[in-house]
Amino acid sequence: MAALRAAFGALLAAARVRSPPPGQRPPRAPCSASAAARGAAMEPAPRWLAGLRFDNRALRALPVETPPPGPEGAPSAPRPVPGACFSRVRPAPLRQPRLVALSEPALALLGLGAPPADAAAREAREAEVALFFSGNALLPGAEPAAHCYCGHQFGQFAGQLGDGAAMYLGEVCTAAGERWELQLKGAGPTPFSRQADGRKVLRSSIREFLCSEAMFHLGIPTTRAGACVTSQSTVVRDVFYDGNPKYEKCTVVLRIASTFLRFGSFEIFKSADEHTGREGPSVGRNDIRVQMLDYVIGTFYPEIQAAHADDSVQRNAAFFREVTRRTARMVAEWQCVGFCHGVLNTDNMSIVGLTIDYGPFGFLDRYDPDHVCNASDNAGRYAYSKQPEVCKWNLQKLVEALEPELPRELGEAILAEEFDAEFRRHYLQKMRRKLGLVHAELEDDGVLVAKLLETMHLTGADFTNTFHLLSSFPVGPEPQGMPEFLDALTAQCASLEELKLAFRPQMDPRTPWALGHHQPGHTFLHRLPWRSTRCPEGAAHAPSKTWEAWFPDFDKQANRLWFERI
Repeated sequence: MAALRAAFGALLAAARVRSPPPGQRPPRAPCSASAAARGAAMEPAPRWLAGLRFDNRALRALPVETPPPGPEGAPSAPRPVPGACFSRVRPAPLRQPRLVALSEPALALLGLGAPPADAAAREAREAEVALFFSGNALLPGAEPAAHCYCGHQFGQFAGQLGDGAAMYLGEVCTAAGERWELQLKGAGPTPFSRQADGRKVLRSSIREFLCSEAMFHLGIPTTRAGACVTSQSTVVRDVFYDGNPKYEKCTVVLRIASTFLRFGSFEIFKSADEHTGREGPSVGRNDIRVQMLDYVIGTFYPEIQAAHADDSVQRNAAFFREVTRRTARMVAEWQCVGFCHGVLNTDNMSIVGLTIDYGPFGFLDRYDPDHVCNASDNAGRYAYSKQPEVCKWNLQKLVEALEPELPRELGEAILAEEFDAEFRRHYLQKMRRKLGLVHAELEDDGVLVAKLLETMHLTGADFTNTFHLLSSFPVGPEPQGMPEFLDALTAQCASLEELKLAFRPQMDPRTPWALGHHQPGHTFLHRLPWRSTRCPEGAAHAPSKTWEAWFPDFDKQANRLWFERI
């Protein structure tokens, strides 16, 4: 065991001092003994991970910037990256990386074998994962690069953004014919890090690791997390944003997805924005937009490419239609489990309909449609109930980014035709299953769901616990245990003291705001203690759809207990 530790200690040391310079591609298959020796001197040789076969199609199909020459650190210096979709980078080494968590189901996607039973073999495998998935050494065939993209952040075009804390590692092809992109998050600075350090810390990395895997097992389209590796390297972070920064351990997450391309990938061509004056770094380069469309559709939507090979406009329209449907289904899934993304900017929207970029996300506790999980979202733009409309807004920006390859009027017509209908259909289908309404689909099922949610809001019921308890509802001609069931159901609602506080008058009812000058469709329950605190509630909110808008038959006067239908 000691010898094993010593061997991997030597590998780590070699990785720190013998790494090739940024932009240099590691050797794939040396053709002579001397070449093999040179390759071994540059990078440690993997064992368990040696079976990963890289085929980095994105870097062949899309333009890649070669970093400008300069002193050490120059390749990762912040800069505009015009005329390219990627820039070659190199992960920054960490001190004493060690494995925190491993997802066997996620790594199985890559065709890696089952975990060994032998403790020594497991320890060797974990050391290898810590070495290569921390970025301290590169696997043969890996080509680290940072992706260039732009985005609308909180409704305003922000210009060039890019992978400031993430790196494309390469694409692994499996024996089953699948292709998976590997990405390291937190591996150091890139040209897109701006004034940041490109690092992530242990607490946020664990959150992403756990949530991305949980979302997958909930059946929600998502990126995966294969490994979480921490280290003795530290960065300073103000954990509670209270002016008391602390040292935290640098940590890297291995992320896995078919692709990490996003809506913002197509915004690098945007001309000067009328509000912010910012423009994309590749403005005017429609040739690259065509390249990207050819690559994305041909690789991730091959059936669309095959069906419209001779008509690029119809092909692009079919592509946007499918992206719209996938996005509508994805956000419907979020609403059904109470997931709040928190930062639904266009640069955080996947081009293949995955949940990506787990940051200040959260899940509903007490049901509150206006819940905001991001402390910096002061206006509540990305509140839970607004997520469907925000995703639709982001799709509108994608329509604009695809022009002229997709005429805007055609894209907008597709968006108007598809999004609301697909969201409502998928949402109701999922909620029917959650409520056990599987034998028949009634026209008023949407109204029933809306009444349930309104009752949960009125009573401060816990979102997840309510559905969990409903699954134990006693059935039969003479159901037993009904009193116990109702006791359990009401026990997880707000207490009497909380409800008294919620309904306590806090302003003169004759004021204009209290007389009805509030967000259309909202109730007057803006002082519920389980709500996010913004004042006056709803007054500064951007217009958004409410449950009444999604389900127009909703009876606003039906504030009696939803359970009466049972």
